[in-house]
Amino acid sequence: MFKAQALERQRDGDVMDQLAPSEFSPYRFYSAERWAEFRADTPMTLTYDEVKRLRSLGDPIDLDEVNRIYLSLSRLLSAHVEASQLLFYQRRQFLNTGDAFKTPFIIGIAGSVAVGKSTTARILKELLARWPSSPKVDLVTTDGFLYPNEVLRSKGLMERKGFPESYDVGMLLRFLSQIKAGQRNVNAPLYSHLTYDVLQGKYQTVDAPDILIFEGINVLQVRDLPEDGKMVPFVSDFFDFSIYIDADEGQIHTWYINRFMRLRETAFKDPSSFFHRYSTISDDSALAIAENLWTNINLKNLKENILPTRPRADLILRKGGNHLIEEVALRKL
Repeated sequence: MFKAQALERQRDGDVMDQLAPSEFSPYRFYSAERWAEFRADTPMTLTYDEVKRLRSLGDPIDLDEVNRIYLSLSRLLSAHVEASQLLFYQRRQFLNTGDAFKTPFIIGIAGSVAVGKSTTARILKELLARWPSSPKVDLVTTDGFLYPNEVLRSKGLMERKGFPESYDVGMLLRFLSQIKAGQRNVNAPLYSHLTYDVLQGKYQTVDAPDILIFEGINVLQVRDLPEDGKMVPFVSDFFDFSIYIDADEGQIHTWYINRFMRLRETAFKDPSSFFHRYSTISDDSALAIAENLWTNINLKNLKENILPTRPRADLILRKGGNHLIEEVALRKL
């Protein structure tokens, strides 16, 4: 839970519990059941097999979860996109710019490793692309913007892969700047989780989508501000809407360890996998390695860099121990 006490009950037809950390919270909090009511007549456009294909290893999301959480979220995002488009036309008239097309609506998705960001991003991509207006929706992850392993080794950063300093921030900001400027055929570098490295010379071409989903653990990260007041853009400056996938630290720890151990029986068995060596050792040795990776890398990154960005999100999806959403926090307007 959000470690909150019930401060008030708001009556709007049915009784709705509104849990808030304090009366000054910028968020409105909803149970998953209450949130599900906001889907109204939003149609289900995914099938069971499609959801099964889109979910990540160990993620139990199914059609019921899509009904409970993601149809309402799709409806909310539709309202935000439409409002953004209306503002574009009003500003174009006000400034007499003559701009023909609005730049892409960018949705940022952040959260810890093993918390389910990739599944959320893929589910949303499919739902948004199936709106009646048939918008073009692209999905890009920040993994490709990591420095190649060769560079990380030279900088002594292999043990801090995924930390803010392990990313080529300049390349990342240039990519988002080009997208927001409406440029065509912008390349995003690709990453292989099999080889655990950036794919040299391999790119995903993003060609003027209506909506871009940008997913990564540190996309809401900020940096130190300059003393001279010069503009320092953050990745999140380019977002029109941001989502943080949240869960208790202990639950994320369990999911990470379980995923690591399951990967030993699947992807790690591939001889070309960077982690192939972990598939040939004993369970106890593998478990010890997984615990070490969690404690010394992923937990540190979560506490130092990822979790502090949670209050910057427009929407927080809070998961319970079963990996399903229990609560939703939506920033007030």
